[in-house]
Amino acid sequence: MNVRHFLALSAAGPDALNAMIDDALTRKAAREGLRKGARDADAPLDGYLLAMIFEKNSTRTRVSFDVAMRQLGGSALIMEAGSTQIGRGESVADTARVLSRMVDAIMIRTDDHAKIEELAHHATVPIINGLTDRSHPCQIVADLLTLAENGKTLEGLELAWFGDGNNVLNSILEAAGLLKFNVRIAVPQGYDPDAAFLAQARSNGARVTITRDPAEAADSADVIVTDTWVSMGQDHAAPKLAAMAPYQVNDGLLAKAKPGAVFLHCLPAHVGEEVSESVFEGSRSLVFDEAENRVHAQKSILLWCFGKL
Repeated sequence: MNVRHFLALSAAGPDALNAMIDDALTRKAAREGLRKGARDADAPLDGYLLAMIFEKNSTRTRVSFDVAMRQLGGSALIMEAGSTQIGRGESVADTARVLSRMVDAIMIRTDDHAKIEELAHHATVPIINGLTDRSHPCQIVADLLTLAENGKTLEGLELAWFGDGNNVLNSILEAAGLLKFNVRIAVPQGYDPDAAFLAQARSNGARVTITRDPAEAADSADVIVTDTWVSMGQDHAAPKLAAMAPYQVNDGLLAKAKPGAVFLHCLPAHVGEEVSESVFEGSRSLVFDEAENRVHAQKSILLWCFGKL
């Protein structure tokens, strides 16, 4: 049986990624005036059940997948790792085989990317990457959707990233190669992104540059993106914060971008660290549109996994 797992953006490919964005735009527009809990008119996942496994805390991923399933006509159940047998040592393989007999798909949010790959290896239903230490593909679908609905042409886009070379940036690089946009990365020495993702993006035709100069990265950029410098579960390390300080997205940095440039942040934000309050709350900040779009992005990801897109 050919199961569509969504472990990384490359699992879908450029045509499917564009289809997800188009579908999300269409479905979002069609919900104008509906209550948030109302079903979509076609309810394409009526009777479907999604299991959500959380080994890391979550607000947007948890709520957006739950709401997405409800709007598509299905339902979801939440499994906290600490209150399940997987949190007490049951193997990932056995968990995958048991849940595959009870639910239609599994979304997992975990630290270890190897765990999600093992889950997919043994599952007979779609596995969706809700976040791992390696990547965050669902977030990037929502980001691309946000840019598209704000009139940004993705092909040839100039995206500037500031701060840590983390899992979010890895997925941005993957998307850049698939959809042919360019990435300027302003990052301090020692915090560069994963070399494999850099090489993949470049080999797929994206122009990716790394600089230690934030102003150079921001110059004429279409979109400015950052993320928290200290990720969930990491120590709030003073040396890292000190190294990152020159890479804060503030008014001075945003002024170097194109006049129509926008600001994205996947949240939660540490306002005053990676981004100034004036930028975060400013007119060019799309962070709350971006957060809302997690719902619409998840819907399209789910439909793709079930072969309905």
